[in-house]
Amino acid sequence: MALLQISEPGLFAEPHQHRLAVGIDLGTTNSLVASVKSGSPACLPDEQGRTLLASVVNYGKDGVIRVGSSAIARQNDDPSNTISSVKRFMGRGINDVADLATPYRFVDEPGMLKISTRAGIKSPVEVSADILRALKTRAEQSLGGDLVGAVITVPAYFDDAQRQATKDAARIAGLNVLRLLNEPTAAAIAYGLDNGSEGTYVIYDLGGGTFDVSILELTRGLFEVRATSGDSKLGGDDFDHRIYCWILEQAELSALNAQDARVLLTRAREAKEALSDHPSTRITAVLREGVVVDVELSVETFHEITCTLVSNTITPVRKALRDAKLQVSDIKGVVMVGGATRMPQIRHAVADFFKQEPLTNLDPDKVVAIGAAIQANVLAGNKGDDEWLLLDVIPLSLGLETMGNLVEKIIPRNSTIPTARAQEFTTFKDGQTAMAIHVLQGERELVSDCRSLARFELRGIPPMVAGAARIRVSFQVDADGLLSVSAKELSSGVEASIMVKPSYGLSDDEISNMLSDSMKNANADVQARKLAEALVDASSIVNATQAALASDAHLLNTQELSHIENSLATLQSSMQALDANAIHAATEKLNEITGDFAAKRMDAAVKCGLAGQNIADFKD
Repeated sequence: MALLQISEPGLFAEPHQHRLAVGIDLGTTNSLVASVKSGSPACLPDEQGRTLLASVVNYGKDGVIRVGSSAIARQNDDPSNTISSVKRFMGRGINDVADLATPYRFVDEPGMLKISTRAGIKSPVEVSADILRALKTRAEQSLGGDLVGAVITVPAYFDDAQRQATKDAARIAGLNVLRLLNEPTAAAIAYGLDNGSEGTYVIYDLGGGTFDVSILELTRGLFEVRATSGDSKLGGDDFDHRIYCWILEQAELSALNAQDARVLLTRAREAKEALSDHPSTRITAVLREGVVVDVELSVETFHEITCTLVSNTITPVRKALRDAKLQVSDIKGVVMVGGATRMPQIRHAVADFFKQEPLTNLDPDKVVAIGAAIQANVLAGNKGDDEWLLLDVIPLSLGLETMGNLVEKIIPRNSTIPTARAQEFTTFKDGQTAMAIHVLQGERELVSDCRSLARFELRGIPPMVAGAARIRVSFQVDADGLLSVSAKELSSGVEASIMVKPSYGLSDDEISNMLSDSMKNANADVQARKLAEALVDASSIVNATQAALASDAHLLNTQELSHIENSLATLQSSMQALDANAIHAATEKLNEITGDFAAKRMDAAVKCGLAGQNIADFKD
């Protein structure tokens, strides 16, 4: 007997079919792809049954691009053309990776750095696209059809440039990005749904190249991110590097060639993994010049040389708790995510800080991909038994540059997304007809200490006296954490806007071509802001006083003029000395001394306006 699929009138049977969508954990060390099959999320294996895909790409002499274990096999012999940990380079300039020991030939280009390989100059976006392409192929083969889209996870502390770079990599790989999802949030989805948990949980995510911590409130049907913090330059790779440096010191080695450096970095990673289960491990290698390395590393020594790194993960944890206005006693559980959390010293540090053993019942390597798969299944329109709402947050504040090299924050960090906020600004000079809008990201008070995201100009402002114009600047952040900004002068209606796509070296044309060819200083900041604001106020009153003297000095007697000029000179001298308190005091003094002058100018203006008028003309 044949079974007929019955659909509602006017609808085809297709809406009832399961749409193929995946969650992808694009990791620094390993990557995974997962999907919801028969109602359960699971990581998809390759032909050998392996779920982990090493995030390593080799550009071979034969022109073949290899990804995963086949690329690792060529890592020691061909280090310059075998790219690993590329996630650390996403959206970054060459100065951001100057302290990393790598065998790569970096190319310093405007925006994001690139890597010279035998297959040409590659950006981190292109290398990441090769990894994503391999995962896409695995998923389509495993699921038996084309994908409608993917949810790709990113570290919570990825900035706008790194997020945009990730989306571009997915586009190049031929993936439709349903959403970028913060890795700790993905882990919370997987953990919460699998375990039916409720309460306040900390997601401690230490991967190969990044560290994130998020505090989430899990209640029935609601996943709310309370706070997030982390370090996008701290991960398991740094523990490898500490061991690498220790090996150089113990073996009395100096500068190494790229091949030898890669061999020792590989041995360092193997040693780190071995010490998770053994009290000590022997590290041996034969270098190109015949030098033999043979040293033994104990757990105690490993803990000693990496204790600073472990401590550096606790600092963002404290910050996140403070932002969420919570105490350690408020935390119901700590979920460990990321392969680096297998290190015993990490688990001990977390247990000591939270006064409880961390939760490790889910595979820390797979939990992020599983959470992303659950989210992808929902966004693809596949209805399940669970109805839930996800509220995520932005990790870093967004704002504008104002006078004095200051940052005015429009959307504070930890704001729930998607979100939109607006604030009014005005002009600084008389007759100003244009305004430069400089969009920034970061927590510092000065422009120079924050990341520049975009610049655009609002032109056509009607000429008015300083401070009269009303310019509304609106910020909108979508569900992926990506930003658009618009500015509008309210009296005239002139408007300008920009989709904030960070400049990291890839234009839309370059992306299209790739598709066809197959991103601690609080006190100092407060003082810097205080000085900058004092300088802006002082500059304003100096300009106003000088303009008034130029036009109306005749209203003053010699003594009054001398007092004002002396006070003006004192203020200008304090401005040069860059003493905020002295500037403020001198500004107040000049403001006080010029009070009578301002009154005389007002009287003179009134007399001039009433000259020749009859008081009777003003009666009703």
